[in-house]
Amino acid sequence: MTPIKVLLADDQALLRSAFRVLVDSEPDMQVVGEAADGAQAVELARSTLADVVLMDIRMPGTDGLTATRMISADPDLAGVRIVMLTTFEVDEYVVQSLRAGASGFLGKGAEPDELLNAIRVAAAGEALLSPVATKGLIASFLAQGGSAGENRDGAEYSARLAALTGREREVLVQVAGGHSNDQIAERLVVSPLTVKTHVNRAMAKLGARDRAQLVVIAYESGLVRPRVE
Repeated sequence: MTPIKVLLADDQALLRSAFRVLVDSEPDMQVVGEAADGAQAVELARSTLADVVLMDIRMPGTDGLTATRMISADPDLAGVRIVMLTTFEVDEYVVQSLRAGASGFLGKGAEPDELLNAIRVAAAGEALLSPVATKGLIASFLAQGGSAGENRDGAEYSARLAALTGREREVLVQVAGGHSNDQIAERLVVSPLTVKTHVNRAMAKLGARDRAQLVVIAYESGLVRPRVE
């Protein structure tokens, strides 16, 4: 079994060391590089072809957000998944991170098992969006005044939605609610494999990099309207 190649990008050497010990202790993953800033992270992503990058949002020089955009825009790095590391799960840059191409985000205070699970989930091409994180994403989206028609991307996504089937729209709404494939399957009374097929087709039609991008698109297109509780 080929181990998951992990790249660590954080300006705190002590934190990187702790992550390295944790990751390298797992038989199915290994650290292939460490970066102290975003620019170095991009270089190492290209040279190591890492499967997953644990990217700190705030770093001196080139920050994690800029580095994420650069990696996501490089066709040669299309298979690289990025998990943003934040001090708090609800972070002002979370929405921007997902728009930039991140697969999800994780609080730095997460338990070791959560971090390892995040790496495996991202490597599998799934989104790392917990219910709490999804609520934070929606709250941030509302705070930024995001809605369909307010930006070019929103209008473009709205047009692309016309290509979705009724069932694909239903599944997209469920994805935007932070539900897993199994949960969606139970709600719509279909198999998890059917849900996965619909999710993949929706991503292809909407030009979404991964599941996390579907959540952003669902709100920016106006398909799902955030509710203030």
